[in-house]
Amino acid sequence: MGIISYLTNNIFKQPPILLGLIAMVGLLVQGKSFSDIIKGTFKTIIGVIALFKGVNIIASAISPLAGAFSTLYALPQGNQFNPDAWVNFIGEHGSEIGIVILLAFIINLIVARISPMKNIFLTGHIFFWMSYIFVAVGIEGGLSGTGLIAFATIFLSIYIIVVPALMRPLVKKVTGSDKFTIGHSTSIFCFLGAGIGKLLGDSKKSTEDLKVPSYLEFFKETTIATSLILFFTYIIVGLIIGGEARVKVFGSAVGTIGTIGGMQYDLFTFSLMAGLTFGAGLTVLLTGVRLMLGEIVPAFKGISDKLIPNAVPALDIPMVFPYAPNALTIGFLVSMITSILTIVIMASTGTMTYAIIPLTVACFFDVAPGAIFANAYGGRRGAVIASAVSGVLMVLLVSLAMPALFNTVAGFNQAFGGNDFSLWSIIASFFSKLF
Repeated sequence: MGIISYLTNNIFKQPPILLGLIAMVGLLVQGKSFSDIIKGTFKTIIGVIALFKGVNIIASAISPLAGAFSTLYALPQGNQFNPDAWVNFIGEHGSEIGIVILLAFIINLIVARISPMKNIFLTGHIFFWMSYIFVAVGIEGGLSGTGLIAFATIFLSIYIIVVPALMRPLVKKVTGSDKFTIGHSTSIFCFLGAGIGKLLGDSKKSTEDLKVPSYLEFFKETTIATSLILFFTYIIVGLIIGGEARVKVFGSAVGTIGTIGGMQYDLFTFSLMAGLTFGAGLTVLLTGVRLMLGEIVPAFKGISDKLIPNAVPALDIPMVFPYAPNALTIGFLVSMITSILTIVIMASTGTMTYAIIPLTVACFFDVAPGAIFANAYGGRRGAVIASAVSGVLMVLLVSLAMPALFNTVAGFNQAFGGNDFSLWSIIASFFSKLF
């Protein structure tokens, strides 16, 4: 029992170490050299740590914006954005999250071995965050111990097995190949994009036939585009809430550094730094993701190749970005506009009960890829319509998912939801009382 207690308290509660050990097992199975095993294990651990640090930086950049929206719409204190709670949740429940990931991956291998759904989920960070979501939903439902592990494992297994299988024909349509499928939180928008493209689009007029002006090519750089959008969002929101509220909400973060309207604060400088900080956090996060994926994906694949020959990997969403970069840019810009308009309308009509902030990350990594699939089935018209609808749906999903995550990781849903994270937390919450 002493060994089990040690592993539970010191290994399973440390996601970086746990995922590093999983990578090490995969490398051992492949018969890699001692040097490769050490490099792969440590790169995985460092990648996961970088991912978490990136999340912390992003949270610090968007927290004042959430406070501004809360102030603007006079939301109750308990319904405002709280980044600390969802970050601390990882440390408190890292063991459950890690065990669920391991069990779900084993189930994925078994199902791929004995069924026609021969896809192996290899997107490590989505693996982690979906486990995180299902553990949180289970805790919200009053589960703990074995019941919590069973609940989260079942739902994570369903997600990583069924969703990539459903995505596979869509990916083939986009890429013209059946070498991989997608395992990512964007799937709801990919399905929606494909459906809208078929119904309302014209596949003969592709977004890729459009010539993007050279002066707008910087939008293809994720960190630059998101930084600029957050910068302008802060400027606009700061002007709307007024000088006194601006100092109260933004000033507490960085102090007084200038004068605007008689108030000791420089809105431009703060907004610029907030946007750039967001970009820096996203860069750190993506660097961590690449480090982790670069090692743990081959390790996972090494395990699966030994057991399931001819299995198709379910990979990260950037795999499809090169197939329609114009669609990606269109999806990002259109969804940002419609999602912010939806937030404003909900707030002004009194239907916003929780702090909902512009979902910059979800717009780029979830809705924008959906435009790629909409373009494949319905051209530029399909891409624009799908992105507009998805921007609205994204905000509604965040709002609807809040009750399912309110006491645990609501802040994560507010910052990174509006996609499969929100959708599946809603679905899982209906079943949490059955365990």
